[in-house]
Amino acid sequence: MSTIERRKVPSSGSVIMFTSTEQVTGPMRLALTCYLVPCIYAYAINPAGLSGDSAELAPGHAPHEQVPLRVSLSLGSLELDPYPDKPRISFNQDGSFKLTIFSDVHFGENPWDWWGPEQDIKTNVLMETLLNIETPDYVVINGDLITGENTFLENSTSLIDSIVRPLNAAKIPFSSTSGNHDSHINITRAEEIARETAISPRSYTRLSPPGVGGAGGPGNYWVPVYQKVTDASPALILWFFDSRGGVYKDGSHMPDWVDSSVAEWIKSETENMNTAWGQPEQRSALAFVHIPPSVPSCCDFGWMFTDGSRHVIQDVQEILNSSTNPGLNGRFGEPPYVLMPRKCDHFEADTLGHGSTQASSDPASLGRDNEFWHSLNTNVKNLRAVISGHGEVGSE
Repeated sequence: MSTIERRKVPSSGSVIMFTSTEQVTGPMRLALTCYLVPCIYAYAINPAGLSGDSAELAPGHAPHEQVPLRVSLSLGSLELDPYPDKPRISFNQDGSFKLTIFSDVHFGENPWDWWGPEQDIKTNVLMETLLNIETPDYVVINGDLITGENTFLENSTSLIDSIVRPLNAAKIPFSSTSGNHDSHINITRAEEIARETAISPRSYTRLSPPGVGGAGGPGNYWVPVYQKVTDASPALILWFFDSRGGVYKDGSHMPDWVDSSVAEWIKSETENMNTAWGQPEQRSALAFVHIPPSVPSCCDFGWMFTDGSRHVIQDVQEILNSSTNPGLNGRFGEPPYVLMPRKCDHFEADTLGHGSTQASSDPASLGRDNEFWHSLNTNVKNLRAVISGHGEVGSE
């Protein structure tokens, strides 16, 4: 069940909220609420193309190394516990679990102008207000925490302090993904993660294992959510993926898709989960990634690029009920999306997620996240939604 509503938030203006409630397993219910800053869109999708929702939304500890396995030699069994020193995340006694998602908060934008710092203050007020209204069990900040190209070397990571302050004050557990603006000459994703986990005891963000994520993509991990804290296995897995993007410290451009190394990692991790916890049908999953995937399709009809590929969200977009779910914010019917039997006559950067495979206007970059997307849908069973941010509809 999904709803879209406009809600007036004191001192912060009007916000359009996307809420979705899913049955997870048995009597358990999962609620998602997404909020974004002005001029940003996001969507949640069911990879099988069965349902989807979209809404325009207005205005410590040292970083954990991956601890994927604990082996009991006496029993020869496998126990997965990536957070041995943190409280277990669990559903409420009534079987509910509520997630609130913030995306593209872009702290540190235009610090030399009055409106940049003022925007950060208003975003903090908005977050505090919504956390008080929603009282979530878990929060996700889904990429572009910082506008890296506007930061200074001496204060770039300190912006994280402001972003997580409302979460620390509310004592709510949370995770973050990294966006393309989180990597620039004066800031890296790894530095942001280090700062976040150092000042936030309730942060469950962690680094990828060595060799996973490609150059510049260290934020691939998962968080288990248990029906009861005493359960032997979780009921829900929250997956977090690093779609990279932005620039390296030397100013060269970083690839902006989930690296192919993540595909094998997903396969390996799910095999370990199945060994430790039993068959995957007993668990549900959600996935978070900043830049939406762009996957070629052999379909002959639909919104297409000139090379014949379709954005993965199209299968969802075409079955939405526009009276309850407004869908994507791209101006459909205009290039590069045209409803026609074959191909449109124009190609340009993905207006849908302006910058999506991702951010290049080079057709050769399309579909570079195929391995990741295939592995995710093949190996992660009961995947309820993939939630992304990234697009700037104000420029369309």
